[in-house]
Amino acid sequence: MEKKATTPAPAAKPAAAPKKGKGGLNPALVIPVLFVIALSIYLFVLGSPDHFIDGDHEKGPKPGDYYGIVYKGGPIVPILMTCFLIVLVFTIERLITLGKASGSGNIDAFVRKIRTLLDRNQIDEAIKECDKQRGSVGNVIKAGLEKYKQLTTETNLDKEQKLAALQKEIEEATTLEMPMLQKNLTIIATLASASTLLALLGTVIGMIKAFAALGTSGQPDSAALATGISEALINTALGIGTAAIATISYAYLNSRVDDLTYSIDEIGMSIQQNFAAHY
Repeated sequence: MEKKATTPAPAAKPAAAPKKGKGGLNPALVIPVLFVIALSIYLFVLGSPDHFIDGDHEKGPKPGDYYGIVYKGGPIVPILMTCFLIVLVFTIERLITLGKASGSGNIDAFVRKIRTLLDRNQIDEAIKECDKQRGSVGNVIKAGLEKYKQLTTETNLDKEQKLAALQKEIEEATTLEMPMLQKNLTIIATLASASTLLALLGTVIGMIKAFAALGTSGQPDSAALATGISEALINTALGIGTAAIATISYAYLNSRVDDLTYSIDEIGMSIQQNFAAHY
């Protein structure tokens, strides 16, 4: 009888490598949307005819109408408004992300509990606590504890090799989590200085207009002079305000990341010391 050809079983696909820095808002998509929002506010809210004398932009804003006054700040205003919205949106996004990274419980209490369980050599109980905590800290510590448990039954490695493998596992788990924690912080830090420079640009443009009004033949145009100075001061105020908020936001968020990193390093060191003491 003719033998049927057997089809070889397909080779198993290799497991996909974990993605680094996954999560968070995509700046390439968010920033253009925020610019459109800022430009719309500038044109249709601040630039509404209701805020100007006889509805005419050329006649200037109504007395005491701050919407019209800000609108007269010129074309740099919507750019500065975009910077402010970027800082605001990414600050909120980072606060939410870092809150999730901390996990479901108090991070300091979690660190103390894990260290206590390690001192008692209760590895399974420590892993269960990581499952309860979740978040970036819980994920990194769980990876280290599972490697710890695996190495306790490993007979082909000596103690130094086991410690090196344990340290490498913790470092790799930390490396996978850190990009997610630090994502978009660079944008906030950049705007802390860029907003000031944009404000300076708007100030210079406004002062150029003011001095141009002084340089006109005959009597200086007081209205043009006032408009130029107003434009300069409005841009200065918006830029400095945005830069101040961005600086404070970056400092606070960066300290939160440092706290999480310190917690991971603290428990990671405890895991390695405990393994060295017991095995």
